[in-house]
Amino acid sequence: MKNTMKSWLGPLFHLFFPRYCVVCGAPLIESEETICTRCNMDMPRTNYHKVKDNPVERMFWGKFPLERATSYFFYRKGGDFRRILHQFKYGGKKELGATMGRFMAAELSATDFFKDIDVIIPVPLHPRKRKARGYNQSEWIARGVSQVSGIPVDISSVVRGKNTDTQTHKSVYERWENVDGIFRLHHPEYFTGKHVLIIDDVLTTGSTTTACADVFCEVAGIRISVLTLAVADS
Repeated sequence: MKNTMKSWLGPLFHLFFPRYCVVCGAPLIESEETICTRCNMDMPRTNYHKVKDNPVERMFWGKFPLERATSYFFYRKGGDFRRILHQFKYGGKKELGATMGRFMAAELSATDFFKDIDVIIPVPLHPRKRKARGYNQSEWIARGVSQVSGIPVDISSVVRGKNTDTQTHKSVYERWENVDGIFRLHHPEYFTGKHVLIIDDVLTTGSTTTACADVFCEVAGIRISVLTLAVADS
């Protein structure tokens, strides 16, 4: 009886409160979530999780003990799929991050990407920036990934101690200088021998991700993997 009511109440609800694709704006049908089927098929996926020594992994070679790294799709300025990140990061649609995290994790789960990972660390925001935005976008992506992978999320061990300027219009050197030493690790002994997955929204130069990974440099036996929702396509 409960399932029967849900089956007809759902379409009735969406008749009065229609949902739209965040990419193209087309109305979503009952079985679609956030993105319509056509846009989902057209999403510029990197498929780097299927490629050993892919460009994302090479970005971090020699910087920290990397296990594997990938990004879900390419971010292109002026491209339609930039709307996902803009609405999620600046439009207040935090739940969109969890949805995209689930989409991403579902595809990666078909491989061994999540094998042996002990904990997820979303790249933290400074408390002032988090308060102004209302949430940490990387944390919401991590929540979605956790829902599919079953890997716990840790939002308290790594903290951002410096409120830096935006990275958007900075040069490569300025980006690295801007994030140098901005993170701190609480209770490093907890991570001895652990495999950590660092999650962020968009990967550009890798400076912020590397700065986050640097806090684990003195932890014995640490292994680090990286996952981002998008990577800038130059």
